[in-house]
Amino acid sequence: MDVLANLGLGLSVALTAQNVLYCFAGALLGTFVGVLPGLGPAATLSLLLPLTFTLPPVSCFIMLAGIYYGAQYGGSTTAILLRLPGETSSVVTAIDGYEMAKRGRAGAALATAALGSFFAGTATVALIALFSPPLAHFALSFTAPEYFAVMVLGLVAAVTLASGSVVKALGMVVLGLSLGLAGQDIFHGEYRLTFGLPALADGFDFVAVTMGVFGVAEVIRNLEDRGAPARVVDKVKGLWLTRADLRRIVAPVLRGTALGGALGILPGGGAAVASFASYSLEKNLARDPSRFGHGAIEGVAGPESANNAGAQTSFIPMLTLGLPANPVMALLIGVLIIQGIQPGPNVMTSQAPLFWGLIASMWVGNVMLLVLNLPLIGLWVRLLAIPYRALFPAILLFCAIGTYNVGNSAADVFVLAAFGAIGYVFVKLDCEPAPFLLGFVLGPMLEDHFRRAMMVSQGDPRIFVERPISAVLLGASVLALAAVLMPGVRRLRERALRA
Repeated sequence: MDVLANLGLGLSVALTAQNVLYCFAGALLGTFVGVLPGLGPAATLSLLLPLTFTLPPVSCFIMLAGIYYGAQYGGSTTAILLRLPGETSSVVTAIDGYEMAKRGRAGAALATAALGSFFAGTATVALIALFSPPLAHFALSFTAPEYFAVMVLGLVAAVTLASGSVVKALGMVVLGLSLGLAGQDIFHGEYRLTFGLPALADGFDFVAVTMGVFGVAEVIRNLEDRGAPARVVDKVKGLWLTRADLRRIVAPVLRGTALGGALGILPGGGAAVASFASYSLEKNLARDPSRFGHGAIEGVAGPESANNAGAQTSFIPMLTLGLPANPVMALLIGVLIIQGIQPGPNVMTSQAPLFWGLIASMWVGNVMLLVLNLPLIGLWVRLLAIPYRALFPAILLFCAIGTYNVGNSAADVFVLAAFGAIGYVFVKLDCEPAPFLLGFVLGPMLEDHFRRAMMVSQGDPRIFVERPISAVLLGASVLALAAVLMPGVRRLRERALRA
């Protein structure tokens, strides 16, 4: 009954005229972001961070969340029609979705993606509403050692699930942690990593760093990429499914929803990992695996359900523990801090309208996306004809103006440019920026909880292993890191992440 009452509160917040408008704007913009290859929700949210200062917290989060899960919808459109995934999570969809489109079944593939995503979104909203309260209640018993341990586990999980070299991912985490600690020490007042510059007394600006690493760096990378798009499917017809199609997609949608919902909660997981795992599962369970890669509708239904489910359940650790499961959730934690809200389990009680309004808005947004996605297919495909060279000057100008407006500091614009160049170097060195951002966001909180724990124990580090919860979490971190460094496990990991 409490869940129903809380959802009632959430709907009363989400269905106000203002919040419905922001939800619609987020869903529409998210679809647009998903359609355009190379932009992505993380880069888009980083570009929109300056707007968060002027919006009410509830409306702000409803819009930003809509951008995130809307991008999972939009990415499937160009993946199916052009074999050009707008989102990493839609890479798998392009395999069988494009083959279906070439055979004249583009409408069926798009309908499968839309219906699978809608079901997964609806189901995961229920999961979030059911499991967030007990998890938040459990987290209320956490003290400094437990928070330190859970953040360490989050960082280790981000390393183990990152693609590419484990050593590089570890290096990115350490770099993010180090730069996150720049500025004045809150305990002793000493300045750290400021390089003698007064402008860095408060540390590197979160908005400038994220807009540089994700926004400016993506612009540079996209300008360098001159690959030609795949052939556009000339005509889309038959935007519905036959009974045989419906029978084939029911089980993959259910499995994809369950798998994506579980993987989305894990730090470092989310939509991309969920979609790859779902495709692998469906192929292994199929009576005739040879159909996959040649237009199997199950190869669209499972991954599309999984990526939407993973996108939405990643809100659970962010809302209840203050622990980001992926870069987008790290950005949203930054927005919470910008809005003056302390991330963690107290958000559910101290900010109940925000918490439940956001959850209810996810269902509203999924309904909007189902209605919007299919009728606007032609528009999204035509947008791809706009040359990127006509878009990037406006993006860079928006980045510079937004960064300057946050602190009215020209130094932040230089930080933006510097981290744009650093982000581009990350790309050229095959270093994922996601572990860096997680380290940058969690660094100050990790240090704060570590030092509080050491003060409580009077400098005795055994406090982290004497408390059962922190001991289990730290043990899991050590085992996960040790396992991924084993040669056999590392080969399996690389094969799974590149599947």
